[in-house]
Amino acid sequence: MKRTALLALLAALSCSGTAFSPAQAFTPYVPDLDSKYLEEQGLVLAQEAAQLLQFQQIEFAQRQAALATQLAPNDFRVWLVLADASLRLNQLDPAIAALEKAQKLSPREPAILFALGSARFRQGNYSEAASFLQRGLAIKPDSSGALFDLGNVYLIQKQYPPAIAAFQKAVQVKPDFWEAINNLGLVSYEQGDRNQALNYWNRAIELSKDAAEPVLAKAVLVYQQGQTEEAVRLAQQALGKDSQYVSLDFLKEQLWGDRLLADTNRLFQAPGLQATLLEARQRAQTP
Repeated sequence: MKRTALLALLAALSCSGTAFSPAQAFTPYVPDLDSKYLEEQGLVLAQEAAQLLQFQQIEFAQRQAALATQLAPNDFRVWLVLADASLRLNQLDPAIAALEKAQKLSPREPAILFALGSARFRQGNYSEAASFLQRGLAIKPDSSGALFDLGNVYLIQKQYPPAIAAFQKAVQVKPDFWEAINNLGLVSYEQGDRNQALNYWNRAIELSKDAAEPVLAKAVLVYQQGQTEEAVRLAQQALGKDSQYVSLDFLKEQLWGDRLLADTNRLFQAPGLQATLLEARQRAQTP
């Protein structure tokens, strides 16, 4: 999900081992195999599962990672890979269970704390999400992704000052973090500061030429300023980039606030935009 910067759990994998054929994962158990050998093979399987995730073979990766946890149950990294796969399949409970096992093995590993914060956020458990993220940031304060997630925890609860602080820190760590800059625009708009919101969205557009969200947000803003033709042009451009943004429900999932959503609905009533909206809705419904 865009609104949770699912941290690179794979970065925590620094497993080493010799080349290992996936077929070996299904070799029947042989009693004389020692535990060290099995653990090594578990780490190899975890590496392969991580690579499968990179190629979006998520279900296969999950099966590989599950087997890896049986072979190397005392290595937190294999549990991280299993959790990553489960999160990508939106299986939150199994993901959290895997992360909790990883945390028992490595209580102060920031990647685990950040991932637990991300998962709790997706569950809607914002107090625990903030707690895990803050604990991780106390250990690794320069994680732009965790700072972004923390800002979103505050944003969804309309706690704007700490949200701004978190997003700004994320941008300090990663100056081209357009998503955090975009969300600073979301906060500014809800606070009634349209000039600041426009500045943030213009910066986000400059940093990411393919991003639809800041373009549509800017379209909403200029429509409120009476620039109807420019607003329609920008909205058409944004929806051409990503038809999902035609849905107000989707925009709410992206943490657009009440004020911005209401003004977006007004923009979507513009006569010059109706054909574009119809086409975007049709594309969004196409599998």
